[in-house]
Amino acid sequence: MATIKEAKEIDLGSGSVGKLLFELAIPAITAQIINVLYNMVDRMYIGHLPNVGANALTGVGVTFPVIMAISAFAALVSMGGAPRASIMLGKGRKEEAENILGNCTTALIGVAVVLTVFFLTFGRRILLMFGASSNTIGYGWAYMQIYALGTIFVQLALGLNAFINAQGYAKTGMITVLIGAVCNIILDPILMFGFHLGVRGAALATIISQGISAAWVVLFLISGRSYLKIRVRYMRPKREILFPAIALGAAPFVMQFTESILNICFNTSLLKYGGDVAVGAMTIMGSVMQFSLLPLQGLTQGAQPIISFNYGANKLDRVSRAFKLLLLVCMAYSTLMWLICMFAPMVFINIFTKDASLITFSTWSIHIYMAAVLLFGAQLACQQTFIALGDSKTSLFLALLRKVILLIPLIYILPGFFENKVFAVFVAEPLQTPWQCVPP
Repeated sequence: MATIKEAKEIDLGSGSVGKLLFELAIPAITAQIINVLYNMVDRMYIGHLPNVGANALTGVGVTFPVIMAISAFAALVSMGGAPRASIMLGKGRKEEAENILGNCTTALIGVAVVLTVFFLTFGRRILLMFGASSNTIGYGWAYMQIYALGTIFVQLALGLNAFINAQGYAKTGMITVLIGAVCNIILDPILMFGFHLGVRGAALATIISQGISAAWVVLFLISGRSYLKIRVRYMRPKREILFPAIALGAAPFVMQFTESILNICFNTSLLKYGGDVAVGAMTIMGSVMQFSLLPLQGLTQGAQPIISFNYGANKLDRVSRAFKLLLLVCMAYSTLMWLICMFAPMVFINIFTKDASLITFSTWSIHIYMAAVLLFGAQLACQQTFIALGDSKTSLFLALLRKVILLIPLIYILPGFFENKVFAVFVAEPLQTPWQCVPP
């Protein structure tokens, strides 16, 4: 254990649980907030394109399910592999942890190749299915074609960064995201306006930035600075190593992948009942929800190495203290977000658009869509703790419950009971939320 302590930025097995949580969570939260900028900065610039901003924002918003799907496959491999690697470190089994890292690296590369081919082949038809109209498909397809080419960078940057955080290198994990976000912020206006590339420039800026982040992650994980290293001898896929990681990663995969399906359901229903302006409002709602959730995910990412490592080391009292503190902090944050959405929604809406009709529609819809966001803290704290404990069955059930069992059916059922069909679609989100808080 001494070797692990010397190699890590933070020793997960001793010291104050509260201090550890905040030492790990603050960089993770910072990284998650920065990560929002990948999509939010694009949308801010796109929404302000002269003459075409509203349609361009809506068109790029329809690509959000594709972006979430690509991220979901990274989570399938890494968000199961990283907790298992932490548990193995807690048990003092470094070689098994590196085996998991090597197998997951190979899987991420393979997934990236398949996804790139798939989305380049079927992408335009997929966007039309997702709610793009004749007015917006050109913008969405222009963005998606370029973004799909950078899938390998997304997989490696997101997927392998989880293994950096799992070791306790929270600051290094934050730098990974910071590098990409800063590059994206710099490149967006240069490519979009300086080179007059419009939405293509936004997509190109994003994949270049992700490529730089991916290079940083790989270089760190093969260097002497990382306790766990990517080693060629461990990259040959083995069923007994890869399958348990994917089984545990199924829950975060379902949570993220069904977010794509959920966006399809929202966009197609809102296009039917409210037209392009309703889909544009949903683009803004999705961004606000993303901003609300990602800091919570940062908190849970900070807690994951503590819970997993101490669970592997059989220090169950530390596991319990970490979960209770995580739950308290998550609830405090989600309550703050609820207050902002209910009483000061223009803080968010003005970021994305100056279009008067879209502002009016979004101001109305945010009060409905975000009405139960204060409960998300308990929801995510419970779900992610099950994952950190290696409980794949319970975590998968909770992931399926929210979207597949409850929310998606409500989107199609509720319009039959309300005269205002758009209200019925938006209100499906808060109605399903209270059923998600199941403590481990």
